Amino acid sequence: MPMQMPADQTDPAKAALRAARAFDLGDVVVDGSGFAVYRYDRDSAKPSRSRCTDECAAKWLPVRANGEVQLTGIDRALVASVTRPDGTDQVTLAGWPLYRYTGDEMPGQTAGQGVGRAWFPLTPEGAKIETTTDTWRADAFRI
Repeated sequence: MPMQMPADQTDPAKAALRAARAFDLGDVVVDGSGFAVYRYDRDSAKPSRSRCTDECAAKWLPVRANGEVQLTGIDRALVASVTRPDGTDQVTLAGWPLYRYTGDEMPGQTAGQGVGRAWFPLTPEGAKIETTTDTWRADAFRI
């Protein structure tokens, strides 16, 4: 049975990032529970700044920085944190603040990819994933 996303964002399982292989996107970053993490193109990486607040942050949950983040397959030098407008700390990858999408109902889903032409999963190096690596599927759906 798939693990559901815990409501408590301070859950220690969330204090982890790891590289995973998605069948259609290639290498992506997931949290400790296997949920994809996303970047928001309206944020900034240099300097790190989160612009997703209030209603946005209720739908796109900031990955909270609560101590040291456990990493697997991700360079520690790329991971840091930024203080959000509400005073909480958020994990960053290559400067980009990280989020989880509430529309992803189980680990491995990437339903948030491309939402509003602003939300994208990330590679372990911190680059956004805009297109599928599965070219036959992309052509079939005219993506």
